[in-house]
Amino acid sequence: MAVEPQEIIDFWFSEPVCNHWFAATPELDSEISARYESLWGLACEGQLDHWMTSAEGCLALVILLDQFPLNMFRNQAKSFNTEAQARAVAGFAIKREFDQRLSSPQRAFLYMPYMHSEALEDQERSVSLYEQAGLADNLAFARHHRAIVREYGRFPHRNAILGRPSTPEEQRYLASDGAFTG
Repeated sequence: MAVEPQEIIDFWFSEPVCNHWFAATPELDSEISARYESLWGLACEGQLDHWMTSAEGCLALVILLDQFPLNMFRNQAKSFNTEAQARAVAGFAIKREFDQRLSSPQRAFLYMPYMHSEALEDQERSVSLYEQAGLADNLAFARHHRAIVREYGRFPHRNAILGRPSTPEEQRYLASDGAFTG
């Protein structure tokens, strides 16, 4: 399997795929699984860490570790397995100012592992990164994610998937019209 970082970026930012970033279809989930699940396995094992020598390589690795699992393993605990790795790659890229070399949409995805974290410190970093980058649409979502983690200390919509019991407060939230469901 000779996949290069640019292939991941070209795929993720292509017109048909970007239209389904936050409203995926079973077809897209299947396509991502068929094309990239074995590559994700290599990334899990650190076999693609050599990609981290460039902004594009870091971005591709973050997409592979943070976004693709949400599609490939939808509604499974496994979909969150590589979030910490994705944050580590994002942090590495930011420290080296690779994020400054990316377009705004690309930068938004480089920062997203912080928005996906259940740690309040990461949520604060997410909001700060989107504010500094002037990514207003993403900033609104980052603030919303942070508010949920501030309130509950985690994302209640993940409880069932992760086999965690929900508190009565979380149950009321999840039953409300305003609940975030992922």
